[in-house]
Amino acid sequence: MRTSISDPKRLRELIEREARAAGFAAVAVTRPDAIPQAPARLARFVADGFHGSMGWIEETLARRADPSVLWPEVRSVIVLAMNYGPDSDPREILSRPDRAAISVYAQNRDYHDVMKGRLKEIAGKIVARAGGDVKVFVDTAPVMEKPLAEAAGLGWQGKHTNLVSRAHGSWLFLGSIFTTAELEPDSREDDHCGSCRACLDACPTNAFPAPYRLDARRCISYLTIENKGPIPAEFREAIGNRIYGCDDCLAACPWNKFAQAASEAKLAARDDLRAPKLIDLLELDDTAFRALFSGSPVKRIGRDRFIRNVLIAAGNSGDGALTEQVRSLLGDPSPLVRGAAVWALSRLAPEAFLSCAGRVENEEDEDVRQEWMAVNRW
Repeated sequence: MRTSISDPKRLRELIEREARAAGFAAVAVTRPDAIPQAPARLARFVADGFHGSMGWIEETLARRADPSVLWPEVRSVIVLAMNYGPDSDPREILSRPDRAAISVYAQNRDYHDVMKGRLKEIAGKIVARAGGDVKVFVDTAPVMEKPLAEAAGLGWQGKHTNLVSRAHGSWLFLGSIFTTAELEPDSREDDHCGSCRACLDACPTNAFPAPYRLDARRCISYLTIENKGPIPAEFREAIGNRIYGCDDCLAACPWNKFAQAASEAKLAARDDLRAPKLIDLLELDDTAFRALFSGSPVKRIGRDRFIRNVLIAAGNSGDGALTEQVRSLLGDPSPLVRGAAVWALSRLAPEAFLSCAGRVENEEDEDVRQEWMAVNRW
């Protein structure tokens, strides 16, 4: 029978040992009151409208401001990081316009599913050996993981607002275990960005109004994932062939010279999602979409938003071989898809587009009608 642990140092040794065994690259501890500046920064983010349509951020400001508001019993916050680094530069796919660029984090299993079970195992062992109570979070509750990770010393929030580690670069998923145990906190990591602005300059849509500030409304990840409506015309060309998320600011960070490819098989890229052909993706109906992305974070945006994104990439591709498939989507049941198909066909094959212009007379959706009117030269 195992003895119980009352010594915080021994408990910390247990946590580190179990974290390594579970595949986490790093683990550190901070106090729930260690991020006093974070609430004001988040409030400013919301006040400036930078959160776009993500209303849940505004609705949960009070709970995000202080872990103790979310759970008054918490005494220590254990922050864990799991590496999902790519095995090649994800920007290479951007030069292949007939292929689709899917963000590195979404090329295999949903990280929430991968991490949460392992965090629960570690949390269970903490309670079994040291008593008390725990709660586990993986980006599914109003927890400010990045400021907490910075306070715990796992890295610092770079100018692109993401966590950067000197040991692991930018490719890290974060999770946390809130515990009633009193653990010695680690020291905060200093900012090592210096005068570098590689991440800011790499952004295709100028989503950073200033260092350390992100306007999500201009971010390709927001536009292709969180945004439920048509993608604003001003960003479509800049999106290129990015159909789900964007890695440009992460990939540009010089600290990634220390990054390693993900060792967790469930986070390593699936071969069929590394560089899928646009023409194959345009053919997906709802059933085929769900089958292809079963277990993937891509599945949560649904087929219609996904095809919207693929059509934007098709319109940017210059690949005439996509013309017939794009034309067929002018009659798709989804107005979101039809509107994107109008724009894509007008860019891809102007003559084919003009031959279809009469469709606007029978279009009942106002957004789609506006797409026709915007690109048609009456």
